[in-house]
Amino acid sequence: MTKTGDVADLAAMGRSDLVTLWQQLFDQPAPAMLSQPFLRRFIAFEMQSRCRGGLPRQVKVTLEKGSEKKPRPKWPALKPGGRLLREWNGVTHVVDVTDDGFVWNRRSYRSLSAIAREITGAHWSGPRFFGLSGKGAK
Repeated sequence: MTKTGDVADLAAMGRSDLVTLWQQLFDQPAPAMLSQPFLRRFIAFEMQSRCRGGLPRQVKVTLEKGSEKKPRPKWPALKPGGRLLREWNGVTHVVDVTDDGFVWNRRSYRSLSAIAREITGAHWSGPRFFGLSGKGAK
């Protein structure tokens, strides 16, 4: 294993010791923005995994598949002059596509998500709200 000993020792370690241990375990610097509790958890998992022979083969295969670059979903091309309609709470909302973004209620927006948030008062994926993605989109 490593020179440090036991997983229980991690609780008493400060950030500099955790970063040093990370370097020993992973042979690369620790990500700068990770909190000490997260460093402890991640290092503890790695130490325990190595003590027990590492991750099962199927887990490694699944992780490798997940790391492959996946193509971004393709939404229908929105061209200037296009128009989106969405009925929400009995009101039909009309959004016009422009060169610079979108116009709704005579105001310009850079994203559909901002318009969806204005309409609903909640965080929405704009393309999904307007039916451009998801199960129903074609």
